[in-house]
Amino acid sequence: MDPVAGTCQGFVLTNAELYREAMADPSAATPATATRRRPTILDVAAEAGVSKGLVSKVLSGAPGPSAATTARVLAVADRLGFRKDRSATLLARRRTRLIGVTILPSNVFHGELAEEIQATADAAGYEIVLGSITETHDERLAIETLIDSRSEALLLLGPTMPESKLAPLIAGIPTVCVGRSLNLPDVDVVRADDGRGIADAVEHLVSLGHRRIAHIDGGPGRIADGRRRAYRSAMRRHGLDAVVLPGGLTEQQGAAALDALPAWGDVTAIVAFNDRSAVGALDRLEREGITVPGDMSVTGFDDSILARHCRIDLTTISQSHHGQARLAFQAAIDRLDNGPAKRREVVLPARLVIRGSTGPAPGGRAEY
Repeated sequence: MDPVAGTCQGFVLTNAELYREAMADPSAATPATATRRRPTILDVAAEAGVSKGLVSKVLSGAPGPSAATTARVLAVADRLGFRKDRSATLLARRRTRLIGVTILPSNVFHGELAEEIQATADAAGYEIVLGSITETHDERLAIETLIDSRSEALLLLGPTMPESKLAPLIAGIPTVCVGRSLNLPDVDVVRADDGRGIADAVEHLVSLGHRRIAHIDGGPGRIADGRRRAYRSAMRRHGLDAVVLPGGLTEQQGAAALDALPAWGDVTAIVAFNDRSAVGALDRLEREGITVPGDMSVTGFDDSILARHCRIDLTTISQSHHGQARLAFQAAIDRLDNGPAKRREVVLPARLVIRGSTGPAPGGRAEY
């Protein structure tokens, strides 16, 4: 959808109508036909024998026109083959009802968040514009694209940009950060309690008798740093040595992180940064002939669709993507409707979901 196309009184001839005309008369399928003048509100008014203002009322659903007049105007509009340009009408009111959402397409959890945000927006009469972050289109470009697309507010899913660079980029635009704590006065935050989630994963493994527990971290980002610190803190509480394996966000990085193990027997459990890196570790372990959970237990983070797959059956931490999506969207709408407000940070509880990838430590004794 192009939010700046057309005018508030413009109409769009559909491709289906062009196709029907072309099939009825092959000569109709010409560039001249495809680019002919679109019918205007004046054309509808003249054909229906009413004023332009009356047509506007009928098309907008305003009170006043009789049932008979309304039916006649709509019939003429249908015969002329147009539909009202909703986006242009909104622009004329200085509103687009577009909410921009940054998303890492390869991140399964982001996809689930975006799906829930879309459902929430549909129910509220808003539309979502996705700004993809890829190797050739970084986070800055994604945000700039959303702003250029006239997004009224922004939902940033797990942003990685430093606050100093992000602040001037989003200045003046209602913004909500999802999944990461940001210390910016005008940016609301909705996130899960990552620290509690990681601590619960470590606690679960310790209760199964594991003492040699490694963490595949998520790289240099702010979210990864928080989960890494939570892992170290949880291990200290149990008097255990922390083993951090440099990892990342993807399956490939999760698999490669195991190269840092001096020997497979040195560790009996892994707490991965996210579900994707955990799945990569599971694949690597299988290739090495190491059984899960017999020889090694593995936990993830996100409770994404990957974790729920019956062949993976991953113990993980649920972030409540439904709750995060709904609360983040509502926070953005509140700022749009009510103007500047005091910054809010909503922290949702994280929940340990136990599945088949974790079990008692080899030769150890589980503590229940």
